[in-house]
Amino acid sequence: MTAIPNTQYAVQLVGPDELKLNTSKPVDLPTKHHILLKIEAVGLCFSDLKLLHQFSEHPRKLNIQDGIATDILAELTSYVPGEQPTVPGHEACVRVVAVGSKVTEHKVGDRYLVQADWRQMVTAASNGAFGYCFEGGLQEYVIVDERIVIDEETGSHFLIPAAEDFSASAIALIEPWGCVECSYVTPERNTIKHDGKLLVVAEAGRTVESLDDCYDAAGRPAEITAIYGTKEQAESFTFQETGGVFHEPEPIDAIASLPDETYDDIVYFGARAKVIEALNSKLARGGIINIVLGGAKIGQLVNVGVGRTHYGLTRWIGTTTDNAAESYKVIPNDGEIRANDKVVVIGAGGPMGQMHVIRNLCSGIEGVEIIGTDFDDERLESLRSKAEPISQSKGLKFRLVNPQTTPLTDAFDYYALMAPLGVLVADAIQTGATGAMINIFAGIPATTNHDLDLDTYISKGMFMFGTSGSTIDDILIVRDKVESAQLDTDCSVDAVSGMAGALAGIDAVKDRTCGGKIVVYPQLHDMEMISLKDIGEKYPNVAAKLSHGMWTKQAEKQLLIDAVK
Repeated sequence: MTAIPNTQYAVQLVGPDELKLNTSKPVDLPTKHHILLKIEAVGLCFSDLKLLHQFSEHPRKLNIQDGIATDILAELTSYVPGEQPTVPGHEACVRVVAVGSKVTEHKVGDRYLVQADWRQMVTAASNGAFGYCFEGGLQEYVIVDERIVIDEETGSHFLIPAAEDFSASAIALIEPWGCVECSYVTPERNTIKHDGKLLVVAEAGRTVESLDDCYDAAGRPAEITAIYGTKEQAESFTFQETGGVFHEPEPIDAIASLPDETYDDIVYFGARAKVIEALNSKLARGGIINIVLGGAKIGQLVNVGVGRTHYGLTRWIGTTTDNAAESYKVIPNDGEIRANDKVVVIGAGGPMGQMHVIRNLCSGIEGVEIIGTDFDDERLESLRSKAEPISQSKGLKFRLVNPQTTPLTDAFDYYALMAPLGVLVADAIQTGATGAMINIFAGIPATTNHDLDLDTYISKGMFMFGTSGSTIDDILIVRDKVESAQLDTDCSVDAVSGMAGALAGIDAVKDRTCGGKIVVYPQLHDMEMISLKDIGEKYPNVAAKLSHGMWTKQAEKQLLIDAVK
């Protein structure tokens, strides 16, 4: 093991849109519960740009409010919430180089993949994460605390063992592939939450029958709040006998005074856009709003919190009937594509879009047709070279389209949205097939609302959903695919860099000039970013180790020799 230096190269975010390359950042040695990790490789992600722009306002850069003792956080120099400078980079392959005296489950030499999303530690709007309120991988070394990277309540480990047989890049890129996997396999709730908080709102003239068919088999909600249009309705509510708390009904103008982000379920018997918009902010994280139109139409666009669908995991459903239970039938078990779906990946030429396309082609689901769109023909050709052989071997329909030259007229069954734009959700609602699923994969800022045609959305029985980050289970699914040779995550690599080119790499992500992932090797101080298609000009021995133009473990090994000469 090489000696640990006193200082290191690091990319630091010191304010909104203020990145700097620090060539003398101190390397902190571990004490007691701390683990010093050496970064072998780190991938650049579009999510890094959201942190770059939002800085201290990013949901994962906020102070940890719960889930870990404050004295543990106070001891950790890499915990940098709020206005403190941070080191981005959450897609990392790391190796333990030193441990504190009380570290029991990690030892020097261990190699790990970082599961960056530390969900047990709650911020005001999300959760703590590696590369956000905790310093990440765009540096040579980082300190973590064993009491943080192991969830005491569940026993989950956020440092996931990684095999020596694979390149550091392949290990690092399991994390973004895990985020993609998460968006397809995360279970969806399709009943009113057991032991949750329910808000029922009824407009004048609407009858509210029993909601028994909407409840979870495990039991009814613990608390119900009812809002009525007339006092006669208040007396006719038939669901008071819940065994939990039933608040005295209040008139409909009381909605504004209800606490925000409180209700796990909202069932609205009505069709007024103004009321629906007022209910927007009342949904808790993971909450479901059910709009029971009862034959009426809203008749105008509704300003919907599309950002919270991704970051807050909120869900919108509805029915044209009087029966609230009908809405829940729209909710799928998870976000998986279905047999014979016509799937469109919007923004398919980018790094994450390429993963969605390849993942779905390799899913084993019968009869699917995959269409990828992008405005950049070069990025589309990069994807074609990777995905077309897979589609041919699987016997699946696959095509790539630049909508600027070939407008799409298809009605798709499944939309995977790679750009954080509310207008893409609105367009999917208008053009989608009956029963279409809309995967809001790109993180539309959490506070963003957009005008949507909920009448069309509800009448078509559509379902929009989003996930943020990944779970350990998602990471393990992808790791196992890699280790069983079902998936080669190195197919995502489009360019490589040392620390001298890291800022240019972030610019390339921002400008969308790379079709695949950019991998940074922090130990290579002076190496500029270089694309794989050009790597032979400077590193011919590395180019010779590529496989049909794609990155390999052998190419990585050669780069780590040649780039330090």
